Amino acid sequence: MTIESILQNRASVRAFLDKPVPNETLKHIFSSAQLSPSNCNVQPWQTCVVSGATKDKLKLQFMETLMSGASPNPDFNWLPQYQGVHRERQFGSANALYSAIGVAREDKKARQMAMIRNWQFFDAPHAVFFTMDKYLDIMGAVDLGIYAQTLSLLMAEHGLSNCMQGALGQFPDPVRQILNLPDGRGILFGMSFGYADENEAVNSTKTDREPIDNAVAFFD
Repeated sequence: MTIESILQNRASVRAFLDKPVPNETLKHIFSSAQLSPSNCNVQPWQTCVVSGATKDKLKLQFMETLMSGASPNPDFNWLPQYQGVHRERQFGSANALYSAIGVAREDKKARQMAMIRNWQFFDAPHAVFFTMDKYLDIMGAVDLGIYAQTLSLLMAEHGLSNCMQGALGQFPDPVRQILNLPDGRGILFGMSFGYADENEAVNSTKTDREPIDNAVAFFD
């Protein structure tokens, strides 16, 4: 399987089989991901993989946090709102998702329930939180993005699917408490992963990509 074929066939998966990934496979994938490049080789990622009872405890704590009406308090700057064409693409992505699961635009309750699924890890057997020292700011965030993509490609090579989730960085307090992370460590985002349930409609969601002429400029 080539990287090009992986990219052509991958999609964010939001329904998983109740089938944990073998520990030896997990360790192999995450060991290989350590080869990911980073600025000056600082390797800023501190990766937290949760499964089993720990994942279930986090899920419960997330639900209690949401039900309390708490506002997001991310460790990093998630405040900017998309504008212009970026806003249009955001709407297009949401429309593709809700169309796949038959949720109407005006059905705000159903859309809210679909959003809550993020903090239930879409019932995936595993999730990973991408954390780093807070002082690293944007430079660390760049490296974590590169690392997460490396990890995603390795997972696909081993038959695993995933969903990158900015939502998993919105409420860092339960994560910090349950995983006993130091105050100086920030949770940037997360990813739910496992074996995709191909029979679930939500996994038929397909999003568009811009043509190269709109995204890349070549200078000779």
